Amino acid sequence: MQFDTIAAISTPMGEGAIAIVRLSGQEAIKIANKLFHGVSGKQLKDVPTHTIHYGHLIDPKTGQTVEEVMVSVMKAPKTFTKEDIVEINCHGGMVSVNRVLQLVLNNGARLAEPGEFTKRAFLNGRIDLSQAEAVIDLIRAKTDRAMNVALSQMEGRLSKLIKKLRQEILEILAHIEVNIDYPEYDDVEEMTHHILIEKALYIRSEIERLLKTSQQGKILREGLSTVIIGRPNVGKSSLLNSLIQENKAIVTDIPGTTRDVIEEYVNIRGVPLRLIDTAGIRETEDIVERIGVEKSRQVLTKADLILLVLNFSDELTEEDEKLFAAVAGMDVIVIINKTDLKQKIDLDKVHKLANGHKIVSTSLLLDKGVDELEEAIAALFFEGSLESADMTYVSNTRHVALLNQALTAINEAIQGVESGTPIDIVQIDLTRTWELLGEIIGESVHESLIDQLFSQFCLGK
Repeated sequence: MQFDTIAAISTPMGEGAIAIVRLSGQEAIKIANKLFHGVSGKQLKDVPTHTIHYGHLIDPKTGQTVEEVMVSVMKAPKTFTKEDIVEINCHGGMVSVNRVLQLVLNNGARLAEPGEFTKRAFLNGRIDLSQAEAVIDLIRAKTDRAMNVALSQMEGRLSKLIKKLRQEILEILAHIEVNIDYPEYDDVEEMTHHILIEKALYIRSEIERLLKTSQQGKILREGLSTVIIGRPNVGKSSLLNSLIQENKAIVTDIPGTTRDVIEEYVNIRGVPLRLIDTAGIRETEDIVERIGVEKSRQVLTKADLILLVLNFSDELTEEDEKLFAAVAGMDVIVIINKTDLKQKIDLDKVHKLANGHKIVSTSLLLDKGVDELEEAIAALFFEGSLESADMTYVSNTRHVALLNQALTAINEAIQGVESGTPIDIVQIDLTRTWELLGEIIGESVHESLIDQLFSQFCLGK
């Protein structure tokens, strides 16, 4: 199957100006040439690479014109897959693009599996596994910052660092092997425990540096799960509407309006937030509202950030104090809303309950305090360090897991050296570190994992 010519629709389904059907493989140009009748009269097999040509697709069985198209021809190896690629640009419509795809499949191509174009780019050596995974991150990026991190990884920044570390380890292993196999060579420096510990500590520091970025990278990749909680009618839905700048949630003066959990993505200072507006948490006899309150309690346990909303014009209640207790130990920003009304809340008690957490005052009705809240969210998780352009961020869960395993292995090697373990025994942990780092970029990885990773891609990528 690896050598079949594959085809798929590479643009989103639905109505649009254009749609693209992509072919890749040894027969791509031959298949397209069979169907394409260009106004210039040239055969696609004879045109220069990386050129585009206007004409029509003709069904060879019926002679019927199927579509008016522009066809791009890109010849191996200077293509995304390092194979011949043809991209057929047709009118964007469900019927149009499916007719073109069916015509291509009827004339020798096979429907591509999810992610198979990118998989071929990996298998043919154009990109490594971490770069391939960055492609899907790029597609799913929800903010400019997330896109920049994905672009950086796609360009190979993480790969270069991993390869550099692996080379360092490889040189240590080679040095140890030479010492073991050729002890009589006087011109080869002996790999002493002192030299080994120095190199191992450097490798550990680089792995730790990468892992320090993983929390920020994960947030940029997956979004920050942010739950808005509070008693009914404190302004939770108003806060959601204010942050997404859209009237998504119903806002009334009647307590308990929100009966379910409402989710929406929003970009806050480059940080993607998955905002979750919950039903007001309180004891209630209303069956529907009670279900909503229970859902609110469930999402609370999975949140990365809690926005706890209080009412400036209400006294603190036992329910408010229970909410503070429920989020103890979590990342919380306390929002005192409705500051345009007369104060009844005890601010000293709020500060005591907040226990050092950031407190922001807002009047969502007058659109006051929202900028300060956005700054507080960005500062809480990024502390300004995200602006560093030369940072290599690790955002992929698989990469983080492998780095943690590599850190364990290098720590065991260091402990072995410090306890005086023979160097040839320490070599086992060093080799394990080298292999684990190799799994990140795909230089030592199981085929089943590769299939699983690329199955997450969309069909035409």
